[in-house]
Amino acid sequence: MKKNKISKNWINKQKNDIFVKQSKLEGYKSRAVYKLKEINEKFKILKNGMSVIDLGAAPGSWSQYLSKNIKNAKLLAIDLTDIEEIEGVKIITGDFTEGASKKKIHEYFGRKIDVVVSDMAKNTTGNKNLDSINTGELCIDALLFSKTILHPKGVFISKIFMGSTFEEIIDSAKDIFKEVNIYKPSASRKDSKENYIICKFLK
Repeated sequence: MKKNKISKNWINKQKNDIFVKQSKLEGYKSRAVYKLKEINEKFKILKNGMSVIDLGAAPGSWSQYLSKNIKNAKLLAIDLTDIEEIEGVKIITGDFTEGASKKKIHEYFGRKIDVVVSDMAKNTTGNKNLDSINTGELCIDALLFSKTILHPKGVFISKIFMGSTFEEIIDSAKDIFKEVNIYKPSASRKDSKENYIICKFLK
């Protein structure tokens, strides 16, 4: 009964969510696009000609936004699950932490890149502390990956949850980057522990 109640509440939230409605009107795959849009408008990250990788990209709304807002971009999206074709975006199905996927990524770009973005989160278990830890591990994986592929002035953007791994992730980010910011877009639901970490300039 409790699970059904939660499901009904989620459905009602979706129906009444202005970002869900807006994403459908504008042809985006999910409401998550507006989180990246707000981050970019605040931190002025995206510029024409950039090379960007979208980690854990499914269903693909962040990659859609990148494709629509960066002219002459070199874009790659990777996820464990299949992603429908997105104009202007190279898509790889795989795990970005594995050697075979890393090889494909480096071959595609052929050089260090400008931006790594990640809106990854593990499937929720109902245990908020465990969910935070699981998603925190993904963020750390993405952070370590960004260190290997970004050029010195590169930018890393990732979902991060408030919880037991929060400070550890920030400390790790500060070891790697000169500038580290935490930001919660208005498109992020108020009852969510979700925030975003924005890191610039490798040390």
